[in-house]
Amino acid sequence: MTSKKGTSAGSSGKSSIKSGAQIIVDTLIEQGVDTMFGYLGGVVLPLFDRLYDAPINFVIPRHEQGGCHMADAYARASGKVGVVVATSGPGACNLVTGLATAMMDSVPMVALTGQVRTELIGNDAFQEADTTGITRPVTKYNCIVKDVKDLARTIREAFHIASTGRPGPVLVDMPVDVQVARCVPDKSDKIKLPGYKIRTKGHSRQISKAAAAINKSKRPVLYVGGGVISANAADELRTFAKKANLPVTMTLLALGAYDQHEKESLDMPGMHGSAYANYAIQECDLLIAVGARFDDRVTGKVKSFAPNAKIIHVDIDPSSISKNVQVDIPVVGDAKEILPALSEKVKHIARKEWFNKISNWKKKFPFRYDNNTSSIKPQYVIEEIYHQTDGDAIVTTGVGQNQMWAAQFYRFSKPRRLLTSGGLGTMGYGLPAAIGAQVAKPDATVIDIDGDHSFNMTMTELRTAVENKLPIKVCILNNSYMGMVRQWQELFYNKRYSKSYLSNPDYAEVARALGAVGITVDKKKDVPKAIEQMLSEKNPCVVDFRVEKEENVWPMVAAGKSLDEMSGLDILESMA
Repeated sequence: MTSKKGTSAGSSGKSSIKSGAQIIVDTLIEQGVDTMFGYLGGVVLPLFDRLYDAPINFVIPRHEQGGCHMADAYARASGKVGVVVATSGPGACNLVTGLATAMMDSVPMVALTGQVRTELIGNDAFQEADTTGITRPVTKYNCIVKDVKDLARTIREAFHIASTGRPGPVLVDMPVDVQVARCVPDKSDKIKLPGYKIRTKGHSRQISKAAAAINKSKRPVLYVGGGVISANAADELRTFAKKANLPVTMTLLALGAYDQHEKESLDMPGMHGSAYANYAIQECDLLIAVGARFDDRVTGKVKSFAPNAKIIHVDIDPSSISKNVQVDIPVVGDAKEILPALSEKVKHIARKEWFNKISNWKKKFPFRYDNNTSSIKPQYVIEEIYHQTDGDAIVTTGVGQNQMWAAQFYRFSKPRRLLTSGGLGTMGYGLPAAIGAQVAKPDATVIDIDGDHSFNMTMTELRTAVENKLPIKVCILNNSYMGMVRQWQELFYNKRYSKSYLSNPDYAEVARALGAVGITVDKKKDVPKAIEQMLSEKNPCVVDFRVEKEENVWPMVAAGKSLDEMSGLDILESMA
C-alpha cells in the first residue's frame, strides 16, 4: 500500500488553471476519498502521475476484477463509497463482474476508467472499448466526459448518485486527452440533477396504515433485507422490532442487522435458510419487508409464498415494490426515517401463542450436522472459528456451500460483519473482499471462509495482501468439488459429477510461494490448534482444511418448490 503525504501536486503557482487529471484528484480528495484500488495502463497515466503526490492510499490488485471486489468490500465494511480505477479496453472490461456484483447488492462505488482520445472513439483504436455501453446494464449510472470543464461536476454527481437512494456503482469514463487538457476547475459543489429525486420520509398515511396492520396482526414476521444495513438503520430496526415484539428473519445480506442471539431472531430464510424462518413466513398473517427485494432464493415458488399474509414493503426504491411479489401496503422511503416513525405508532403485543410455535420449530429444526465422524466437517470448522473469535470478526466468503455454511453456523450480532456476493453469486469474491475489508478496518480480524473453487479464481490476490502487510485469514473448505453444483448433481442428476471436480494445488505451498503463511489440516483433532495459530498470525495466513468431500447443505428448498417444501429435514432430525 502506498501513501503519499502532503498536498496534491499541481495546485501551486499563480495560475488557477489545472489539468483534468489534477482536477480528478482534487475532486476525489474533496469527496473524502483517502483510499483507492486499481490498476494502471496507458490512458490513465496522466491520472496516476497526479496520484503520485496525492494523500491517498492506493492498493494495486493483481487483476482489475480483484480491485473492483476490494473497493466493493471496502464500501460494505466502512459505509463509505469505494473507488476503483482501470485503464481502457480490457482494463475496463475486467471491471464488469465486480460492477455487476456491486449493482446486485446495492453497494456504493465509483469506477473511474480511462478511454482513448476523443477523436479516436469509434475507430477501433488500440485498447478501445465501448465502456459506457458495456457497463450500462451493471451500473446505476454511467457517462463519458468529453470536456475537461465537466470533470469536477461529473465526479461530484457520481459520488452523490452512488451513495444516495438505493446505492450502487457509478462509472465515469475519461478520455486521455480530457485528462491532460487544462481549465479553471468548477468550484461549485451544488448537485443539480432534476431527474434524480429521492423520497426519504415516507408518506404519513402509508406509515399509519402499516402501523395499524402491525398492531392488528397475530402472527407477524419482520423480513429484513440488506437495505437496512445500507441505510445504517440497524439500531432503528432493533428498536422497532423490540417495541412491536416481532420475530425477525434476515436475508443473507442483512445478517447482523438484528442480533442473531436474540430470541426474536429467526436467522436466514430461503433456499438454505432455517426451517423455522421458512415455516414462520408461510404461516404468518402479516409480512413486514424492510429493505428487501423478495429475491427468488428467499421466496421459493412465488405463487405460494406467504400465502396467508398481508404484505407491507418499506423500500427507498419504488421500482422494487410489487416487482416480484404483490404488496398490500407500500411505504417508499429511507428505512432510517421510516422505522422510527413506525416505532412511534406500534404497540408491544405479547403474541405468546405465535412465539411458542416458533420456539417449537426452533427446538425441532435447528441448524445441525453429524460431527461424530473422523473426517473434518466444514460446519465444525466454522463453529470453531466462531467460538475462537467470539463472533467478533469480519467474515467474507466465496460462493456456494462455504457461503451457506458461514451464514448458518457463524452468528452475527452487528451489521457490516458478513461481506458476501448475494445477488450475483460471484465466485472468487472472498479473498479480494477480505483485502478490501482489512484496508477499511485495519484493526479488525478479517476472515475469508472460502471454497477451493472460489479461491482458485482470485488466489493471486494473496500477493496483494502480502505486499500491503494486511493480516487477512483465509480458511479454505477444501473438498475438491464445486460443492453446491456437486450437491445439485447428487440430488437431481443421479450423482453424475460432470466436470465439478478439480485436482487442487497444495494451497499451503501456494501461500508460502506468495509470501503468506500456509497451513494444511487433514485431521479433525488439529482444527482448533490450526485456527488458534491462524488467528495469532500477523501476516496473511491461509489454512487448507481438507473437509469431507460430499457433505451437503441442509435444509434445502429446491428450485420451483414452496418454502415449506424443504428437503433434508428428516436428515437433520436424525442427527438430534
